[in-house]
Amino acid sequence: MDQLVDSLMEELNCNTVFTIPLFGGIDVLESVVVTWIIMAIIMIGSLIWVHGLKIRKISGKQAALESGFSFLYNFFLDLLGEEGKDYIPYLITVVIYIAIANMIGLLGFKSPTKDLNVTASLAVMSIVKKGVKGWVKSFAEPIPIIAPINVLELFIRPLSLCMRLFGNVLGAVVVMALIKYLLPLVVPLPFSGYFDIFDGVIQAYVFVFLTSLYIKEAIE
Repeated sequence: MDQLVDSLMEELNCNTVFTIPLFGGIDVLESVVVTWIIMAIIMIGSLIWVHGLKIRKISGKQAALESGFSFLYNFFLDLLGEEGKDYIPYLITVVIYIAIANMIGLLGFKSPTKDLNVTASLAVMSIVKKGVKGWVKSFAEPIPIIAPINVLELFIRPLSLCMRLFGNVLGAVVVMALIKYLLPLVVPLPFSGYFDIFDGVIQAYVFVFLTSLYIKEAIE
């Protein structure tokens, strides 16, 4: 049992990779370094995929790229409408980042979404403000008496997004640790594929879907 606890703590702990000697020392955690790696993967992948694009006689690579982008763009456009299309590039970036972050464990890295700070940051970034005046005024809509509820909702929504993503990732870590502890040989492999790939993509979808709904409500 102690081995199981140690395994769980090792999976969930976010260790310091190095310290920047500024302002008394700034610790750079594993989640930050892995996020940099994911950013590099996305940037390098983008450069490779967009290299040599053509208008006519396109390659199979370009056809796949256009099909994937059109699918994601139209998906978010259907959710947000024309008024919210400016947010689509952000949402596409977030869904790609979370999907890669949840699957990067297959390469031996620790997923940054296991760090509550990462999921909280993603949730806070998903809050949409309509300008200071319009934003403050919106708390009194549709009637001023429900202003306290609207203020509370401002904190509940990012907290819900944060804990939903973190909780699902945490649940997957606990289940995989139990499986590895009880059946340490071949059996964990298909379960690892499920939690790192299928469940990871599902969690990315759920996060951006709920974010899209919140943005839709805000821009209306």
